[in-house]
Amino acid sequence: MTGPGLTPAARGLVELLAGSFPALGPGTDVPAVRAALHRPPTGLPALASVTDRTVPGPEGAPDVPVRIYHPGPPDTPGPLPVVLFLHGGGFVLCGLDSHDGLCRELAAGAGALVVSVDYRLAPEHPAPAALDDARAALDWVVAHAAGLGGDPERLAVAGDSAGGTLATGLCLLARERGGPMPAAQVLLYPALDPAADNASTRAFGEGHFLTAAHLRWYWEQYLAGAAPTPFTAPATARDLSGLPPALLVEAECDPLRDEGRAYAARLTEAEVHTAYGMFHGFTDFTAQLPEAAEAVRRVTDWLRERLGAA
Repeated sequence: MTGPGLTPAARGLVELLAGSFPALGPGTDVPAVRAALHRPPTGLPALASVTDRTVPGPEGAPDVPVRIYHPGPPDTPGPLPVVLFLHGGGFVLCGLDSHDGLCRELAAGAGALVVSVDYRLAPEHPAPAALDDARAALDWVVAHAAGLGGDPERLAVAGDSAGGTLATGLCLLARERGGPMPAAQVLLYPALDPAADNASTRAFGEGHFLTAAHLRWYWEQYLAGAAPTPFTAPATARDLSGLPPALLVEAECDPLRDEGRAYAARLTEAEVHTAYGMFHGFTDFTAQLPEAAEAVRRVTDWLRERLGAA
């Protein structure tokens, strides 16, 4: 059963999602789970252009597929701000199509070019493959932003869940290697701490779609027995100074809520938007949940403030 903190609409969605979500655990057929969850996007916001291409991957690795969203007419005054987006899915699931609607909403609302990254997935490609692909995409975007009509000086990284992990990991990595450093980071209910041991995990680890067992399994696939580092598990970083301003969006009824709040409290400049009565992944449901539409508007408004719209 779902908890009393969920709104009636959210409770109905959680029950629907939980009823159709495959079991995850030892022996899980990961390709079959991916196939079962794949649904082509429908009813998407129209944009000036949406283009699929590949960019050079890390040394010795394949090219990285990306999808580039242009928000306005080709003659829109520019250059435009840029958002590098990293999708969620526990480092194991999802891809460009699963987050196509959210990326379109970000591009249209923020007036920004959005570059969505189809990084390699675990368990076939454990850490740091996903982060290496994200770094390669970031380097390419910075080098080629002008040719796309974007401004590399006004670039944000953004991601939901595991994508939020990768986004903030990119910022830590940029600080370590001396750039390029994003101007801002948007983290939607990020997974930051493999320990997953806090009050929200205990309160919402069952019956709220994402479970504590799911979290353990996702981290096991991603880390594959390796010790977490600040880049793969940002909550383990001792020093968070020198990172860009952040907006964290948290769901009240999410096992990840408290680790996100704790991370935000350690950043030099961070804002937290908590959506009450919501669950992990709620921003995928802007058509069904007013709280989701409000949260996405908060993100796009914040990006406009930080990056400047065209």
